[in-house]
Amino acid sequence: MTTFNSQGVEIAYIDQRPPQPNDIPVLLIHGFASNVPTNWVDTGWVRTLIDAGYRVIAFDNRGHGASEKLYELDDYGAPLMAEDARCLLDHLAIPRAHVIGYSMGSRIAAFLALAHPERIQSLVFGGLGINMVRGMAGTGPIAHALEAAHVDDVKSQAARTFRVFAEQTKSDLKALAACIRSARAPITADAVAQIGAPVLVAVGENDVVGGSAPDLAKLIPGAEAFVIAGREHMKAVGDRTFKAAALEFLARVDGRAP
Repeated sequence: MTTFNSQGVEIAYIDQRPPQPNDIPVLLIHGFASNVPTNWVDTGWVRTLIDAGYRVIAFDNRGHGASEKLYELDDYGAPLMAEDARCLLDHLAIPRAHVIGYSMGSRIAAFLALAHPERIQSLVFGGLGINMVRGMAGTGPIAHALEAAHVDDVKSQAARTFRVFAEQTKSDLKALAACIRSARAPITADAVAQIGAPVLVAVGENDVVGGSAPDLAKLIPGAEAFVIAGREHMKAVGDRTFKAAALEFLARVDGRAP
């Protein structure tokens, strides 16, 4: 991965192009405790998008993956992390891009769209439905789980799942704890109603973390919902029907749909 300096923080990213010229950029923003390889490469998203003719840009959020690790609450928050995404587009001289987020990445994408609507071609909110507005409970227990001396000390099953995932991705647990403890600026129903770009909300049928895709889509003018059948939060990201729905949506936005 390559790095660049965003607001004084070293951010790692990839920029991969298809063989054909005139490719259209897609920016990918991963979820909490994940990284580019786990969220986007291993699940087949990067290859799928490149094969469809898109230029793929993806970055490790601050505190994650190969990006710089930070430990203060003020170093995080979705509005600040959205500016990292905007800085990367600036760094690559990309005026406008499709943006696909997953879970926390969808929340970051929403703040990017609200702060810089002119940079957004379309949005795919993956793994985050109505809980984008309602908020996600249990961030305190997740932080405690990340700070525990050992995973066996974590009693909450939900929090333990995040700790296990963070260990699997070889994450910096202290940095992740600061990230999830950071001030979580609210996104109101009125705010998401101001999103003017085309939006697809795609959430697993059994995803209790993200909440209902149709309920969020109803709040955003013209937004579409796709329910990923039989999937929960951790398993939905690589689902082939999710990829197919996203590609069909992007093609329609680009005017390339048959």
